Amino acid sequence: MQLKFYGVRGSIPTPGPNTVKYGGNTVCVSLQSQSNTHIVLDSGTGIRLLGDELMKDKRDIYILLSHNHWDHIQGFPFFVPAYMPNKNITIIPGVTDTQAPDAILRQMDGSYFPVQYDDLPSTVKVVQQQNDTWHYHDINIERMAMNHPGGGSAYRLTVDGLKIVYAIDNELYPPNDPVTSFDKWVEFVDGVDYLIHDGQFIPSDYPLKMGWGHSQIKDALDLAVQGKVKNLVLISHDPARTDDDLDQIAQDIGKQGYDFKTIIAHEGLII
Repeated sequence: MQLKFYGVRGSIPTPGPNTVKYGGNTVCVSLQSQSNTHIVLDSGTGIRLLGDELMKDKRDIYILLSHNHWDHIQGFPFFVPAYMPNKNITIIPGVTDTQAPDAILRQMDGSYFPVQYDDLPSTVKVVQQQNDTWHYHDINIERMAMNHPGGGSAYRLTVDGLKIVYAIDNELYPPNDPVTSFDKWVEFVDGVDYLIHDGQFIPSDYPLKMGWGHSQIKDALDLAVQGKVKNLVLISHDPARTDDDLDQIAQDIGKQGYDFKTIIAHEGLII
C-alpha cells in the first residue's frame, strides 16, 4: 500500500513563502495497492500535480469525493487526464444535503470556466453509490457521514491487510446535534492503521469558528487515543497556518508522549 499527498490545505489554496514546507494546494491524496489498484481521494488543487503523473498511466481513474465544497473539487478542471480521449474517469460523490452529485463537472460552464464539462474528450462518469459498503477491485470501501455544513462522506478503506480512515472535513464536536456522534467515530476508526483526519483548528480559533465543520487538533488526538489507532495524519491545515506554526504544533504533540505516531501532512508525503 502507498499513500501520497498532493494537497493538504483546507478552505483555499495558500501559495507563498510561509507555506513552502507543508504546501498550499488544497486536498488531494492518492492511494495505491500492491496489486496496482489506484484510488484518488478528493480533487482539490493538488490533483493538478497528480494529473501530470497520470498522463501515461493506462489504468482507469477512480475518484472518491468527500463533498462538493470548492476546495475539494476546484482542481478537476486542471486535471490533464480529463482532456485525454483514451481516459476513463469514474467519480464517486460524497453524500451531501443538496443533491448535486455532478457539482465537480457543473463548475465547468461558461460562467466559471472556459471549457464546458460536456466537451471533455475523456469518458467521465459520476456514479452515486447506494450502499455504504462496496469494493473497487481489491480495495474494500466503507462510508460514514461527516459533521460538516452541507454534509459529506468519510471513508474507511481496507487495502493489503491495512485499514485507513479518511475523514477530511469533520467537526467532531459541532455546536448542534452531530450527524455522527463521537462514539460512532470511535467505532469507525477502531484499530485502524492510519487515521487521516481534519486538524484545521486550535483552541484560539474558537469560539469564532465553531460550527464551521472542522475539528480542533486536540479532538482529533483524542479520537486517535480512544480509537486505538496506530498512526494519525493531520490534514486540512488552516489557510492562515504557516510552516512555523505547523512545526510548533508538531513539537507540542511530540512532547505529549502518545502511543501512536502523529504526522503533520505535507505535500509530497509518501506513506
